[in-house]
Formats: sequence, structure tokens, C-alpha cells
Amino acid sequence: MKKLTLLFALISTSLFAQKIDVDKQIALAGQQYQLMLAARPDTSTTIHSANHDGTYSNKPSKWWCSGFFPGGLWFLYEKTKDPKWESAARLWTAAVKKEQFNTGTHDLGFMMYDSFGNGLRLTKDPEYKKVLIQSAKSLATRFDPKIGLIKSWNGFKGGYQYPVIIDNMMNLELLFWASRETGDPRFKEIAIIHADNTMKNHFRPDYSSYHVICYDVDGKVLAKKQHQGYQDESTWTRGHAWAMYGYVEMYRNTKDKKYLDFAQKISDFYLNHPNMPADKIPYWDFYAPNIPSEERDASAGAIAASALLELSTYSGEKGKRYYADAVKMLESLSSPAYRAALGENNHFLIKHCVGAKSLNSEIDVPLIYADYYYLEGLLRYQKMAKK
Repeated sequence: MKKLTLLFALISTSLFAQKIDVDKQIALAGQQYQLMLAARPDTSTTIHSANHDGTYSNKPSKWWCSGFFPGGLWFLYEKTKDPKWESAARLWTAAVKKEQFNTGTHDLGFMMYDSFGNGLRLTKDPEYKKVLIQSAKSLATRFDPKIGLIKSWNGFKGGYQYPVIIDNMMNLELLFWASRETGDPRFKEIAIIHADNTMKNHFRPDYSSYHVICYDVDGKVLAKKQHQGYQDESTWTRGHAWAMYGYVEMYRNTKDKKYLDFAQKISDFYLNHPNMPADKIPYWDFYAPNIPSEERDASAGAIAASALLELSTYSGEKGKRYYADAVKMLESLSSPAYRAALGENNHFLIKHCVGAKSLNSEIDVPLIYADYYYLEGLLRYQKMAKK
């Protein structure tokens, strides 16, 4: 009987043992980002990607990814408490500050909440709070109550004037935060109306997702399109990961069970798809024509892993599967197959991402948001393992 008890104890321990050496991965990330900072001291353009010839692909602060590098630096500060990371994070966060007034983009959640939001969470800097409130006000200007959605782009091919993309789910967290901080319910109301209309129009009966929905001035759906995916009726895997992450956030902020149920259903579609590889890092589109010879998108894997870790905490018995698959994704991302060695990959952490193969853009390159969600996933994983 004692032997049996010991056996069960060993099995139990092995199930919850930490499979990823987070401290080692964070230490390597610190070394890589120190080299990145040395190679890219100019904050007038944001760190985004690298070209195949080894040069950096830099973007202006108005680019939708401008908050991810400062956000990654804040994660390093959160883990290490080393003041050098706070200093670097503040420097690169300040580089995005002017975008608080940018009403020409829906991506202020990405840009401002991942940079200033993480900075506020870790430092309580009152200036950061002011910037975020203004950012939420700017984002809210893109909401048309007659249509019931935040406008994504200012136009889309085919002459469509009110396109809404699935990525927009990731910008709602800023609005929930602003509602709590200011006491103004309008921000929260916008987020809920947007999420509900996205749920209604952006998904097929099997819980797969469209990338772009085009509306008329009365909120009627005119077209359902892909832009970065393979075809209109395929499923772009990073877009679907944005949806998973976004509806988990909706549940966290509202505790409305319909969002939890929906997050589980779209996550089940993702995880159970027959074209999901064994290592859980998806192809850039589930229906790309040359699978298994198509490129993987490690950024989609990183986003999904972080989302699934949080989803697992809300999902009871079902959460064990979400947790196991998230850990598998992080294990794969931490392996040499996707994790760059020191001195490689222009000092980005994650290899083998795809921005938009359908547009012949950013194919098999590093992308800064893959790094961001990988670091976030590692920190979430470690916190959960310690509980």
C-alpha cells in the first residue's frame, strides 16, 4: 500500500512539475535584448522585425506593434527587478507617448496598454495613467454606435468603408481599464457592444473565424473577407489566436459566462483542428494549400499559449487540457526549433513567424509580438506552477 501511495505521489508530482526552465529562458532573453538595445539605440523608430538580408525592419511609433518591445522590457523588469530593465522600458515606452492622441488607428490597445499599461502596473507612475486615459478616449472615437463596432481600417480593398478585423478584440482591454479608472461606463459599454457584434458576425457555425468583416453605414454585413489569411473561407491562425485571447479577456473583465463558453468553443476549434501539428505551433493558415510544407507561425503559437494558460484557470476540469496544450506550445517555443540562440535572429527571441504570406510580407521572420506573448506566457506559466 505504501508503494502504491508513493507511486501516485510521484505521478502527481510529475504532472505538475515545471517542464520549462523559465529562469533560464528569461536570462537568455535578457542577454538577447541587451544586444538588441546596443544594436538599436535610436528610439525614433520602433523595433518590429528583421529582413532576410539580416537588416532590421523598423517602423514608426504609429505602427501597431510599437508597444510590444517596451512591453517585453517591462516583463524582464517584472521578473528580475533589475533597474536597468526599468530604465530601458521607460525609454522605449516614452517613444510611443505621442500616440495617445492618434485617432487614426484601432490598435491603441496594442500600442499603449502593452507599454504604458505594463509600466503603470509595475511602477504606479501617475503620468502613465494620464496617457492611458487619453489613449482610451482616442480609441473610443472610432466607435460608431449606429454600427456597433470600433472601425479598424479607414478603408478596405473593394471600396468598403467600415472594415472590422478580428485583431480588434485585443484593443478592448484598454477600454475596460479606462472605465474602471475613470468611472465612465461608456468605455466598458463600447467594449461589450463591439465584442458581442464580433461574436455574431466574425465566426462560422464551426467556430472558425473570418479576418475582415465589412459593414455599411447601418451596420449591415456587406462582405466577409480574409486579408492576411489564405482565402476568404479559410482560417488565419494568428487572427484566430487574437480571438481566443480577446474573449478570455472579455470573461475576465465581465465574468459573463457567455464569453467563457465562447472562448472555450473557439479554442476547441483551434486545438482540435486536424491540421494542427503535433508540436502545437500552427501553420500560418489552417487551410494553406501546401501543408505540411507551409510555414509555421510561431507568433500564433505564442499568443494562443498565453491565452490558454489564463483560460485554463476558469475552465474547471476542462482547463487541464488547455493548460497541457499551452505548456506544449511553450515547450516547443523554448526549443531550438523556434527559440533563437544568443547572437542569432537579430537578437529577437522567437524564430519562424509569418506576418502575411498572402501579401508576400514577413514570411519566416522574427516578429516582436511573438517575443512579447512568449515572455508573457512564460511569466504566467511560472506563476501558475508556483501556486
